Amino acid sequence: MSCPQNPSAERAKAYTSSGVNINAGYALVSSIKKLVKLTRTPGVISDIGGFGGLFKPDLSGMESPVLVGATDGVGTKLKLAFAFNRHSTVGIDLVAMSVNDVIVQGAKPLFFLDYFACGKLDATVAETVIAGVAEGCRQAGCALLGGETAEMPGMYPEGEYDLAGFCVGLADQAKLVDGSSIRPGDAVIGLASSGLHSNGYSLVRELFAKSGLGADDDFPGLPGQSAAETLLKPTFIYVETILNLMRDFTIKGMANITGGGFFENIPRTLPGRMAAQIDFNSWPKSPLFNWLKEAGKLSWPEMLQIFNCGIGYVLVASGREAGKIVARLAALRREAWIIGSIKESAAPEQVVINFD
Repeated sequence: MSCPQNPSAERAKAYTSSGVNINAGYALVSSIKKLVKLTRTPGVISDIGGFGGLFKPDLSGMESPVLVGATDGVGTKLKLAFAFNRHSTVGIDLVAMSVNDVIVQGAKPLFFLDYFACGKLDATVAETVIAGVAEGCRQAGCALLGGETAEMPGMYPEGEYDLAGFCVGLADQAKLVDGSSIRPGDAVIGLASSGLHSNGYSLVRELFAKSGLGADDDFPGLPGQSAAETLLKPTFIYVETILNLMRDFTIKGMANITGGGFFENIPRTLPGRMAAQIDFNSWPKSPLFNWLKEAGKLSWPEMLQIFNCGIGYVLVASGREAGKIVARLAALRREAWIIGSIKESAAPEQVVINFD
């Protein structure tokens, strides 16, 4: 009995016939190794391909090291990536959703792991997506320590996939940012978003479908910027910016403006009996948000419940330092504004928006 010329193909034949291409998965892992190497940091002590990634954190100078973890996905923004057949930025979104949560508590992201699931593996699409994940990790200064690619026939429609991931960061317990020192008179500083980030897309897709716009059409109010470019613009990663500020300023509280907008995220950093009074006119609004408001026939309070409306990240700091912080952000070429202040309040609502 002669041996088959490709024993691995022979062994995989039964599984391949069920719709799972094992060899395509192996080829993908091989092709993305170079992407992973670009994110390697000093703590990484293993190569991709093992059962688990190994990371040895540098604990020097820390009195009481604390690990901070966060996990998230990209949500229905992926549906637009499928519709537009553009997959290069959703990996950045995936990383951003977790690392921006980790940095909120003052932790430096150490490593990230991703999960890519599909019905039928398209190696070109998968590699494009994972290249975006690697780019997000590079921007966040963390290692892409590993991941999982799952091909599950019948689980997802043809041409679609899902993404999830998680990040682990490290902080000194004495320097955790938890909002406990926030007091009346502190300033609320808003950092500009890159656009929609990764929230509100169930409504965005509905409004876009009704608009008659095509992927390559200029987005209303944004000449020279296509609808696809506008709606798939990746979430801004704030890690480098926030770590820079924390070296020289006392940041009392932070909030990543994700699902739930201003009204659900800002209170997560506020102590009891404290409220953030926000001046709605203190920052400019992109035509993107004006279009969504008009197309959806929404009020601005409704918009601020769903979308970031141009503010992707919020800081709370002493009123005395706020001007210096905004100046530092300008030097870092990051748009930011003092958008409000902290007041004492016994009311249950901890975010009050002044629209006058």
